[in-house]
Amino acid sequence: MNSRNSNDWKDKLFASLVYLFPLYYSLQFGVFLFRQFPALQVIAIPLAPFILIDRIPFEGLILFFVLFAAVVRNARISHFIRFNTMQAILMDILLILISLVGNILLGGLGVSLLTQTLYNAIFIGTLAACIYGIVQSSTGKYAEMPGISEAAYSQIPYI
Repeated sequence: MNSRNSNDWKDKLFASLVYLFPLYYSLQFGVFLFRQFPALQVIAIPLAPFILIDRIPFEGLILFFVLFAAVVRNARISHFIRFNTMQAILMDILLILISLVGNILLGGLGVSLLTQTLYNAIFIGTLAACIYGIVQSSTGKYAEMPGISEAAYSQIPYI
């Protein structure tokens, strides 16, 4: 399905920007890396506007419903934008689930080497996936991510 390209620069821009949402929500997992390597905090600069949104109660839930209802389920918006938005939403959901399970399973361990390693791996994996999504979208290509892309395609059939 990589052959479907969007040549409109606005589609590419909006499809790229939605990957900033999961990147922002992954910052909680990068706390140990940021302490060890303060220069990595430069990653948070483009995410600064989300800090303002973060002060709104239930902002994550509101943002999910707005993106899902206004973008993903809106047939007037291009498939390219809807697919990338759905993929970013699925990445957010995955991060929320990992956070919940991690708090339950790793909560008793405190700050251990295992906790730091898992958090670092989650952050680096999410960072890599978001950068990949942004680069692919900015070139007009569909970002194919195992598991996530299949789920996104099932929610947004190409007509």
